[in-house]
Amino acid sequence: MNAKDTSTGTEILIDASRLHALVSALWEQAGSEPTEARLVADHLVQANLSGHDSHGVGMIPRYLRSLQDGELKLNMHARIARDAGAVLTVEGGRGFGQVVAHEAMQAGIARAGQLGICAVGLRNAHHIGRIGHWAEQCAQAGMVSFHFVNVAGDPLVAAFGGIDARIGTNPFCAAFPRAGKPPLVLDFATSRIAFGKTRVAYNKGHQVPPDSLIDHTGQPSNEPRVVHEDPRGSLLPFGGHKGYGMAAMCEIFAGALSGGFTTHDGTLMTNSAIINCMMSVIVSPTAFDAPDAEGEADAFIAWLKASRRAQGVDEVLLPGEPELARRAERSAHGTPVDKATWKQISDTARAVGMTDARIGELAGVAAG
Repeated sequence: MNAKDTSTGTEILIDASRLHALVSALWEQAGSEPTEARLVADHLVQANLSGHDSHGVGMIPRYLRSLQDGELKLNMHARIARDAGAVLTVEGGRGFGQVVAHEAMQAGIARAGQLGICAVGLRNAHHIGRIGHWAEQCAQAGMVSFHFVNVAGDPLVAAFGGIDARIGTNPFCAAFPRAGKPPLVLDFATSRIAFGKTRVAYNKGHQVPPDSLIDHTGQPSNEPRVVHEDPRGSLLPFGGHKGYGMAAMCEIFAGALSGGFTTHDGTLMTNSAIINCMMSVIVSPTAFDAPDAEGEADAFIAWLKASRRAQGVDEVLLPGEPELARRAERSAHGTPVDKATWKQISDTARAVGMTDARIGELAGVAAG
């Protein structure tokens, strides 16, 4: 077993290609067609490689629970519910978000290539994961994009000035492609911490950063258990009223405009499903009268990089650069999976009929 000691126990290091093989095999065993299983594995493993363990393979147990609840639908594909030229409404049918969002972005990229711009409203997708993945898909096609997402019917974040959870973690993402260079990718939850990061901390026995959570009485807490054990507290929006306001607009743009749904008394989820709606605007840079857009962007980037640095800071980083560095590191040395998460994944693999020997053969480490 390839492992390293941490302050709270052991993290298992798994080669990314082996982890991908395990995830693909697990979902094929559960009933996914090979292409679906591969797309899910592509997305989850890339999230781990990028350092976003909250949106990576640790989501597998919840996905299976959602499948067992009858919410996640295997082998579904994106369906164009309405084609209005530069505006596409896409129905996800609660299929794997890693599939239906991929297909929705493909449709939007193709239409933006024809018209210069396309707004895509994706509704009723099961968890679409790390939103940066979809912006990167657009950037790989040479497209600028920005994305508003809601986590429909799953309130986790308190409104500014409130105590009760009323809003999802509702991420925002934007990307700018650069020829021959990695794109700029800004991707963040509108909560101070992603809920999945509290799950990772909870599994590891770690605290979360200060001012991220409140307990059910409204008191600040650094303990992730306050949002994972009853009575449950809430996450806080980032930036006070500013993050709260952005989260509210993500809810409206994604949930209402797409024809999906927003979070309120009549839509609260009572099972393990995670339902996302996303409103994406995809734009071809060549549609603008901006012959030197990339040159201007590069000049601005150089200006940022030349800044005097604060004490202890080695480099001024661009949006997306921390993820690139983490991918290089984890690709070379292995992807860490904490013991609790590895046990949960192993239990899930067993639940769909995989043996411990098969798990170990694929992952290169013993089942948890």
